Amino acid sequence: MGSRVSREDFEWVYTDEPHAQRRREILAKYPEIKSLMKPDPNLIWIVTAMLLVQLASFYLVKDLEWKWLMFWSYVFGSTINHSMTLAIHEISHNFPFGHHRALWNRWFGIFTNLPFGIPYSISYKMYHIDHHRYLGTAGIDVDAPSDFEGWFFCTTFRKLVWVAFQPFFLLFRPYFVNPKPMTYLETINIVSQITFNIVIYYVWGIKSLVYMLAASLLGLGLNPISGHFIADHFMFSKGQDTNSYYGPLNFFMFNGGYHNEHHDFPSIPGSCLPQVRRIAAEYYDALPHHTSWVKVLYDFVTDDTMSPYSRIKRPPKENEVLHK
Repeated sequence: MGSRVSREDFEWVYTDEPHAQRRREILAKYPEIKSLMKPDPNLIWIVTAMLLVQLASFYLVKDLEWKWLMFWSYVFGSTINHSMTLAIHEISHNFPFGHHRALWNRWFGIFTNLPFGIPYSISYKMYHIDHHRYLGTAGIDVDAPSDFEGWFFCTTFRKLVWVAFQPFFLLFRPYFVNPKPMTYLETINIVSQITFNIVIYYVWGIKSLVYMLAASLLGLGLNPISGHFIADHFMFSKGQDTNSYYGPLNFFMFNGGYHNEHHDFPSIPGSCLPQVRRIAAEYYDALPHHTSWVKVLYDFVTDDTMSPYSRIKRPPKENEVLHK
């Protein structure tokens, strides 16, 4: 169903990712940006408050009719749980407790993961390091779609299905593209999450458990805030690896939309990224950017030039193959 997309492969380039060079240029011109490279302890209290709100919602939905449970799961729960994934992103950069307390951040990530229902915080940290270091590198950066996704999801209808089921691709793609050995922290993450889910089921029943899991899957699927998955790195402008989003939904996403700024300065917390843009405005204002994640989703699904193939990829260098 729907017309077939025109792309038949990724956009292969043989240049380095642009962020390291731009970071050097900006720091040489605006050294004061280094003062923004600091922890953000406010994340501890914000995330804890969000978790308590979500726990309260688990209690409130336990006796709802199924139709209303799914309604509130999509409208409210999905927003909280998607926001939690961006909190886990911030935690993966050690922003709550700082780099000198890295293990504290890993424990806090496991804690933040609980209302999401699916254990992934620890493995996300490992793969996200690769995403920054090897942006777009085939077989290493698992943020980019696989060859199968590009080949199969090649019509308007199939792209819509791909967007709707994106949480499954995000969660399982790493284990097919670049599997890594299981760590003890991942095991703790999994056991903690299963224990939490069992407690939710025994205390408040199946409806609260379904609400939690549905909020996560609906929040990462066909949902306005999920536009950032496509907006961040899909090639809406030829040759551009990364795109920023400047709009109101950044409020819920810990400024995750400031994505060029984030990749340029991964040591700066999301709360400070708007300051980076203001200080180095000439570097960012001229770059193509998005103002609506809903439009991003619409354009991706309906534009025959867009597909999971619409990503810049780089062949791995010899040292990167060895790293993998």
